[in-house]
Amino acid sequence: MNNIPSVDLADFLSGDPNRKQQFVDKIGSAYEDIGFVSLKNHFLDDQLVEELYKEIKSFFALDIATKSTYEIEGLGGQRGYVSFGKEHAKGKKEGDLKEFWHFGQEPTQDANLPEEYPENVIVEELPNFNQTGMQAYRMLEKTGIYVLRALALYIGVDEHYFDHWASNGNSILRPIHYPPITEEPKGAVRAGAHGDINLITLLMGASSGGLQVLRKDGEWIDAIPAEDELVINVGDMLERHTNNKLRSTIHRVINPPKEQWGTPRFSIPFFMHPRGDMDLSCMPECITEENPKAFDDITAGDFLHQRLVEIGLIKK
Repeated sequence: MNNIPSVDLADFLSGDPNRKQQFVDKIGSAYEDIGFVSLKNHFLDDQLVEELYKEIKSFFALDIATKSTYEIEGLGGQRGYVSFGKEHAKGKKEGDLKEFWHFGQEPTQDANLPEEYPENVIVEELPNFNQTGMQAYRMLEKTGIYVLRALALYIGVDEHYFDHWASNGNSILRPIHYPPITEEPKGAVRAGAHGDINLITLLMGASSGGLQVLRKDGEWIDAIPAEDELVINVGDMLERHTNNKLRSTIHRVINPPKEQWGTPRFSIPFFMHPRGDMDLSCMPECITEENPKAFDDITAGDFLHQRLVEIGLIKK
């Protein structure tokens, strides 16, 4: 396999039980094998994607002094702006060569959450920035819930098993700007090798190149989706909850060849998190004699806090 498998959400939504089951089997086996797929026929339309890129490019083009006013102390980077080089991969000291923004969940009134999410940060200079970002957030969240429904069926639990946990979950939409590289990076890359923290990640912008996935045999392969496809991968929370049945695969964003250093790169991952009170204990359906329970019990909120400390976004 030299690229990640491609799946079509239209099969799952078709109303044809055979096509639906084929989608379930294909995405489930891909997540057992390499932990990544590219997905076509998601809920983001071309116009919304175009508007979102226009807004985020306008934001990152603002001067540093203006952007810095949106970097809010005490939030661990959960909302607003995070400046260049602040985040690093777990176990790495060098900061990644990127700056980014965080849009977060705006829960429904009846959510009955165990925690209060921070408010989203409003960008005064760009009147359409927040509205466009949250429209994309909702469409990615909707897509993610259908992917989780397919995975619930693959595991052998009720199709709607994840709905409650993900619908008002602590998910994050993260537009990222990798600026042009102006000098030898000295060990730093655009995003160091890492696994994601969350249930699943839905990524826009991977078609611009640079994303690599670590295969089981130790080979790095390029993840190259079609222009209209999202890359969707399993995160550590889902790997843990499924007792290693579904794989959270290590991936990275490498620096481009030197002749392309002057070109910026943009990507927009949606990190789909559950509510903080979701129990991530290994699902009984995924525990067997051959695959005994591999993880201690923990809630999603506690696991998230632990990992944010490890990657440098919050202090102990």
